Formats: sequence, C-alpha cells, structure tokens
Amino acid sequence: MDRLTHPRRRHANPAPCVRRTLGGALVVLLFATSPVDARVACPSPGAEVAPLAELRAGAVAEGDAVIAEGIVTGVFMGPDQLGGFYLQQGAGPDSAGMFVYAPRREPVSTGEHVQVHGVFSRHRGRPQIARLDRIQGCGHGELPAPLEVRLPEDASRLGEYADLRVRFARPLAVTANHELARYGSLTLSAGGRLMHPGQTGAAGTARDEKRRIILDDGSYRANPDPIPYRDDHGTRRVGSTLEGLTGILTHAFGDHRIHPTDSLDWFGGERPDPPSTPGTDHLRIATANLENDFVTLGERGAQNRPERERQTAKLDALLQTLDADLLGAVELENAEAARRQLVERLNAVPPPRGDYAAIAHPGPGDDAIKVALLYRPDRLQLVGSAADRDAVHHRPPLLGWFQQPGSGKRFGAVVVHFKAKSGCPDAGDIDRGQGCWNDRRTAQAERLVTWIREQQRNEFANVPVLILGDLNAYAAEDPVRTLAAAGKRDLVHDDPASAHTYVFRGRAGQLDYLLGPDALRDAVHDGAAWSVNADEPGFLGFDGRAPATGPWRASDHDPVWADLRLD
Repeated sequence: MDRLTHPRRRHANPAPCVRRTLGGALVVLLFATSPVDARVACPSPGAEVAPLAELRAGAVAEGDAVIAEGIVTGVFMGPDQLGGFYLQQGAGPDSAGMFVYAPRREPVSTGEHVQVHGVFSRHRGRPQIARLDRIQGCGHGELPAPLEVRLPEDASRLGEYADLRVRFARPLAVTANHELARYGSLTLSAGGRLMHPGQTGAAGTARDEKRRIILDDGSYRANPDPIPYRDDHGTRRVGSTLEGLTGILTHAFGDHRIHPTDSLDWFGGERPDPPSTPGTDHLRIATANLENDFVTLGERGAQNRPERERQTAKLDALLQTLDADLLGAVELENAEAARRQLVERLNAVPPPRGDYAAIAHPGPGDDAIKVALLYRPDRLQLVGSAADRDAVHHRPPLLGWFQQPGSGKRFGAVVVHFKAKSGCPDAGDIDRGQGCWNDRRTAQAERLVTWIREQQRNEFANVPVLILGDLNAYAAEDPVRTLAAAGKRDLVHDDPASAHTYVFRGRAGQLDYLLGPDALRDAVHDGAAWSVNADEPGFLGFDGRAPATGPWRASDHDPVWADLRLD
C-alpha cells in the first residue's frame, strides 16, 4: 500500500534552514561544521549555508527555499524505504542532523559530503528538506563517530539526538515482536527483556519505558515483504539480543526508533529443545492453552478449512511432543465434537506410551470455550471426577481422581481457566493494578480452594491435588497468592520473577501453571515451560502471513510440563 494512503505509512525527517534579510533580499545561510574534505568546495551560488541546528530550531518557515550541506550518515532511498537520506553536521553532542526527502533521485553514499537545494517542510511535525532542486556532491567527508547512548540513563536525552548517528553501548534484547510483520519493527530493551510487574511484584513500569527503543527497518511501509530481521528459521524470537546497534535515531508514531546503518550482530534467542522423553517410571503432567481449538469454522478459531488444517497440525505437533500422561487442555470449543476430535487426532499417531481418553465434562457451562482433561488409561486409572458449577466460574473447573496402576498411589488434578483480563467494565471490577476482573479471579481462586477441600472428604481425604491450567494472573497477583496461601506451590519454577508463558505488549509473565502441595512438589523429577509459542512472532501462527511448520506458535501461550515419580 502506498505510504500516503496507509494510516501508518511514515515519512522521515527533512531539515530547516536559516533565513536572513539583507537589503531586502532573502539569504539562506548554512555553515557546514562537519569535517568535510577540503579538496572540493560545495558551490552555493547567491547564498551561504547555515548550521542544521538553526534549521531544527525553526529559523525558517515551511515552504522557504533552503540550501544545506553535511555528511550523509544514512541512506534509505530504496523503493520501499523512507525515500531519502540523513545529513549530519559535526560530531558529538553538539552535532545536528536532518532528513532529506529525495524520492526517485540518484542515490547518494554514506560518508559522502553533499549540498542539497530544496524546500524546508515538516512531515508529521518532523523537520525535513524536500522538493529538491538538486543534490551536489562535494567529495568524500569523514563519517562522524556515532554518539554513545546508554539506556535507561540517556532516555530523557533521546530527543536531543534526533536524526543523528548513534550507537547503543549496551546489548538490547527483543522484548516485543508483534509489529514485525506489520511494520517491520521490533521493540528492544536494555538490560534484557521486560517482565510484567505483576510477575515480579515490582512497580517498574516507568523505568521500563526508559529502557525501550524501537528497531525500525528504514521504512514506514506497512506489511513489508520480505519480513525483515528473521533468522535462518524464519523467526525472530523475543529474547534475541543485539550488540553494538548503530544507526540513525529518530522519533515517529509516538516512539523513539532507530534505523540501522551498520550490520546487525544477533545472538541468543535460539529455539529451545523439546522436552526429553519421560522415563517409564515417571508420570508426565502438562497443561496447554490451545488458543481457540474450534471445530466450528468462522468462530473464534480457524476461519476456513486451510487455516483449520494448519491449526490442528501445529497443535498436534505440540501435544505429541509433550507426550503427557495427563493433559489439562484450555480454550477448547465448548462442543462435544471438539473434545472428541482432539482425542481422535492425538490417537491417530500411536504414541509409545498408549492412547488417550478424556473425562466427559458433566457441566462445561455456557461460555464459548471450556477446559478438558485427557489421560492415558494404561498409565493412569480414573477413579472419580467432578466439576464445580458455582456461578463464580465462567468455565467450570474439571477434577479427575487418578490412581497409578501397580502402586496404588492416588492424586487429584483439576484443570482451570480463570476470567481473562479483557472486556473490561466501565465500573466495578476495573483495573486497579492487576488488570480488570481481578476481584472475580481472586473469588474464583478462593472458591477453588474451598471446593477442592470439599472434594477431598471421605474417600479422597489426604489425597494431594494439583491445579493445572490458565489462571490469567501473574505470579505476584492476588489469585496466585490466594492459592499459594492454601499450600499450592509452583511445581516447575523456583524463581517466579523470571518465569513466563505469555508475552503481552512487550512484557513477559506467567499465566499458565502446575500448582500442588509440597507432597507433589517433592515428587517432581523434571519440568519446565516449553517456550515454543509466546516468544515466537504471531505471523508464524496458523492464521499468520508466514505460518511455520511444526509446533512453533501453535498458540499464544507456552505449555508447562512436569515429570512426577509417585513412590
């Protein structure tokens, strides 16, 4: 789509000039302060040149003819790029830079000393030189050394560095990739990826903003083709890191952003290995949010048959790799056919540890989605089940009681999906720092604790119960604290401050859990969140621009698994 018609088609910054009236004549002055090559003098017929700093300060009006010169520090003149180049005068903190809009012009070269004759204008408030009469080459100059920028210390000074060549002194990690396919940009953060404050319990949002910078692609075109910054696997994961990022700093669309001019040195962000094959003496317990596994097309999941085929292929690859003996599935369509087809798909490829069965949900509720419990009868014997139909739940939890064949060891497992943080009301259970509906999620946690204790009476007294599923609450928020106070511990993560299964607006955190009493935590042999989804860009999903094969981005949540040995 053309840059002038798309709402986010973004142009770069041109430059201002100085206007002085001498004897009634308009004289535009620009004094080049950069270390230019003295062997070639730039012509300036009838006028002199003035510092770019004065142009940026508003010394001329829009539409005035200007002459400017300096060193070319960044060239973005390709057909799908910004359509121009950046000039800079001087080096260090007192230097000044400006964008020259020069579409369909012969390209200039980085490091070239040029003089431009054009008109001063502003695009979206950013000064620039446009409507060029000519570009005069003046030989080769000395490319100014980039300004060293350190975040968060220099965050308040980024506006002073507009249109200048800069270098970020510290490594920058990808903390968001949701705009990579749409606008060719990544959100970077100094000091590692950003964590959601609800995960860490720290009120660090303001400081987090000072750590951010947008890595742009020298273009403001929507839907770039090819999608930039991808690695050999066609992805660019959250957590990937850049060192020595150098380019032109600018401000557009509400954010400071950098258009790189030097090659990018990526490291980290490798895709994780799949979980190891569980031992025969261990039970693998897992939970996975299936992100709208709908058999009904055109609803919340796949919109057509090709999308559905891609969706099921990706989900099946994920679940077969998990190879769980007990699986808590979340976001399954609230239809009997959805549960039945999920079991049929998984059993179509005979696993080494036996086929699956599913507990029939006695009261799935009337929400569009529901939870499900799948298990392998040759590994676990089902000895009871129940569902909590209390009105506080939108998706009633489902509990299964299991006995391990041969050992007689029993445990319970309840799969849950608490109220999401979306669809916020105008009043009542609004966002007070933990997302909207926090009161409802906390009430759901309190009711869950009470209901589990009710189910543990008589036959299942003292039988440990684990909770698996999507709580839609981070580790330091009230619902998880409520469960922790009732003795439900994280079976997988020792340090919740660094755990994550979900990335929202560039901040990572944990929404998906395996929780249980100390008796089950002591039985854990191994476990982790399998980072197969949340760190991957959305365009790899079944309905994305470039769907990936295999389990990558099968959902927007990462699955969590643990191997238990019930001695």
